[in-house]
Amino acid sequence: MTVSAPRWDMTNVYPALDSKQFKNAVKKYKTLLDELEAFFKKSAKADGKTDPKKLGKILGEAVDRLNTIFELGGTIGPYIYAFISTDSRDKNAMRVLSEFEQMNVQANVLQTKFVAWAGKLGKPAIKKAAKTNAAVKAHEFTLLEAAEQSKYLMSETEEILAAELTLSGGNAFGKLQGTLTSQMTVDFELDGKVQKLPMPALINLRSHPDESVRRRGYEAENQAWEGVKETLAACLNGVKGETLTLDKKRGREDAVHASIDAARMDRETLNAMLGAMKDSFPMFERYFLHKAKLLGKEKLAWWDLFAPMGKTDKVYSWDEARDFIVENFNKFSPDLGAFARRTFDKNWIDGEQREGKRGGAFCMGVAAVKESRILANFDGSFDQVSTLAHEIGHAFHNECAYEADKTQLQQNTPMTLAETASIMCETIATEAALEQTTDPQEVLAILEAQLNNASQVVVDIYSRYLFEKEVFERRAKAELSSDEINDIMERAQKATYGAGLDEKYLQKFMWTWKPHYYTSGFSFYNYPYAFGLLFATGLYAIYQKRGADFVPDYKNLLASTGEAPAAELAERFGINIRSKKFWADSLAIIGRRVDRYCQL
Repeated sequence: MTVSAPRWDMTNVYPALDSKQFKNAVKKYKTLLDELEAFFKKSAKADGKTDPKKLGKILGEAVDRLNTIFELGGTIGPYIYAFISTDSRDKNAMRVLSEFEQMNVQANVLQTKFVAWAGKLGKPAIKKAAKTNAAVKAHEFTLLEAAEQSKYLMSETEEILAAELTLSGGNAFGKLQGTLTSQMTVDFELDGKVQKLPMPALINLRSHPDESVRRRGYEAENQAWEGVKETLAACLNGVKGETLTLDKKRGREDAVHASIDAARMDRETLNAMLGAMKDSFPMFERYFLHKAKLLGKEKLAWWDLFAPMGKTDKVYSWDEARDFIVENFNKFSPDLGAFARRTFDKNWIDGEQREGKRGGAFCMGVAAVKESRILANFDGSFDQVSTLAHEIGHAFHNECAYEADKTQLQQNTPMTLAETASIMCETIATEAALEQTTDPQEVLAILEAQLNNASQVVVDIYSRYLFEKEVFERRAKAELSSDEINDIMERAQKATYGAGLDEKYLQKFMWTWKPHYYTSGFSFYNYPYAFGLLFATGLYAIYQKRGADFVPDYKNLLASTGEAPAAELAERFGINIRSKKFWADSLAIIGRRVDRYCQL
């Protein structure tokens, strides 16, 4: 479906990429980096034996300088990316991005120096300094975490070289994947005429009500990927090869190690969550098999996974989507409702589907103006309404930190907790839709959207985890061909979807268009989504018991997600995330929705 949707407005950030204001901001960023570098050279003599008061003053200045740099960089970067993500053919934006990335090599090196310095100072000295300086005290968690992570640094020379080489290595491969997949188009017959569809629009046909359209879309998609699979395999090999090399040099235990540290969780928590997820597969198989039955089949083919069920003639206009979200967010909290209204009224959302625009959806903060911007590919479906709610949740998370006047270092939220507000908002939207209808066909449609999303976040995410884990293990020995990568993906899907899917019609090319696999600095961009779903589901159950008095604690949690480990933040609500029981209890809530679905 093609539904009219707006483009975002970035003019209050900077007037244009070639404007004086933007160019001055870039110059200032370079100056701040140079000044920080000079500061580090002067202050590097400080060590664990330095007088605590003197050290506190030096560390406080370092923290303030870093926050200033991250605020400006966190404004320039998203501004440039607003052009890149919506038009990959914008050569001027590509050039500006390349120039900014060159500067960011220096920023990354300085951040590495800061982490190494924190390690040199040691935790006891940092704790003593925190007692003498307010800025250090406010950032004590960040500093202690940096000291801990300093154990996994190479020498300064090696870290500088790695930062410089990634521009023509892993980062370049990631950009190539994004450019290639965003510019691909396919001639496809739809509604009686041949249309040139960008890949995101073609992929979105998986939720078309007509099975013949879904199947033809699946076949056209796979045919298109056949033509570029070797190029994308080279991209994946390049990104994963770089990551493996650096992980080994930095002393990481395995490919997962860095990701769980970045997630601020431990293996005990990860294993507890993955174990509960694996135990839930039979529950999701019941959902898949019942859906197949409703479609008149024994098993689902891949193109049926996202088939709409129940009443499917509802197509939301942009205004209807806005009103639905604002109204129901307001019931949860007037603050959330008013904020959602602002995202629409201020044109913070780019919702239009168009060629050259990246697929999927995301939210990015724009630090200096304390705002967010949301990219979506709106097609009028309830699934896309739910996606909008999800991304506005991310923006609300940012807003809670802005309102609490958190610094950039304090806002450094791990992806596990970064999904809390987004999943909560998505849940509010789908639960509201269920409450507002008694028509069995509409209930079926809404439950389908809810369970389809849950199955993707639990079952498919687990398959992506298995896929990426095996890719890393095998890439350590040799490069992988596209056919080998396809085989790994198919086996991962068989291991998770089980009897719910027809093994003849899986999606071996899932790895081609998911940008998550192509970020050399962040691996396993998958299981944190499951953490977010199940953690937010548990929090929503607490909200249902506590009502309005839950909201202030919840907003405080969102404002604090960059300042404590996940387990510590969860304990505020009496949640033990190292226990398999918590995850199983959250999955049981989804299980009750499966029960209701299977009765329809």
